[in-house]
Amino acid sequence: METTDRTTDTITGTAPRALGRSGLSVSPLGFGCWAIGGEWQDPDGQPLGWGKVDDEESVRAIHRALDLGVTFFDTADVYGTGHSERVLGRALGKRRDEVVVATKWGNLFDERTRTLYGQDASTEYARTALTASLARLGTDHIDLYQLHLSDAHPERAAELRDLCEEFVREGLVRAYAWSTDDPARAAVFAEGEHCAGVQHAINVLQDAPEMLALCDELNLASINRSPLAMGLLAGKRRARQPLEAGDIRSRPPAWLKGFADGSGADPEWLGRVDALRDVLTSGGRTLAQGALAWLWARSPRTVPIPGFRSVAQAEENAGAIGKGPLTAGQLAEVDRILGR
Repeated sequence: METTDRTTDTITGTAPRALGRSGLSVSPLGFGCWAIGGEWQDPDGQPLGWGKVDDEESVRAIHRALDLGVTFFDTADVYGTGHSERVLGRALGKRRDEVVVATKWGNLFDERTRTLYGQDASTEYARTALTASLARLGTDHIDLYQLHLSDAHPERAAELRDLCEEFVREGLVRAYAWSTDDPARAAVFAEGEHCAGVQHAINVLQDAPEMLALCDELNLASINRSPLAMGLLAGKRRARQPLEAGDIRSRPPAWLKGFADGSGADPEWLGRVDALRDVLTSGGRTLAQGALAWLWARSPRTVPIPGFRSVAQAEENAGAIGKGPLTAGQLAEVDRILGR
């Protein structure tokens, strides 16, 4: 596919993207597998998933994504306390080698009770976690292995980075990254030869210019967590609309912006979404497709990873690829509307 022609503003699709300096190429859109892990919680009963899920529908959605050209799937060992990895591994099956699989480590959990109970940044645990993820995914290697402790101490992270280099030499991992919103921490991992990117939060409502600048400077992929602002940019939420009890957004932690405890989406945030609706839905896009198009226009390094729980969501997200990125003029209009 061709990229947007900035001279004529003609939209002709979004090209595959390099995964940093790894030598791997991925579809411009990845699929985030947090939601398909189903319900899980912390020791206090705080929901950490997105509610109930139908595993068979998840498998069908992954198969549909594959058929539509999606080649990048991002999960974590803790999503559904192992369940997301198991579902993804089963769905990929014999097509495993057609895709780039990313997962994460660093959290401690009990699969039986579906409970997160701690963290472990030790090098010993990293190898234990890798072995377990390989088994759940049914594969002999991870394409992108990511540290899932966003605020780990930089000195410890340097040790884990060096361990990831060992994993690469052993053929267990092809490349690695850190899931963090701190550019300084991301730079620590980037000192490793086989560091390919950083996973961080960014969407049209919450830009991350410092992280994108770091990715440009160090030749890293920008893997975009929360590209649809936890569903606010999917166009389905209404102000104060209740969420099911097992959904993390029903009792949002401090880092989850745009949702009020027990009362659904924040009207102020939905007002910003409404203000952007016309520009994001240009070119026949849905609102969600426009939000993804903004990310592609924002940087040639971005790879958004929206979540999904159904075939319909898979089709809508993948459908954004053919419509291409927003134009430079539309990017400027978004900034004007949001006053930045």
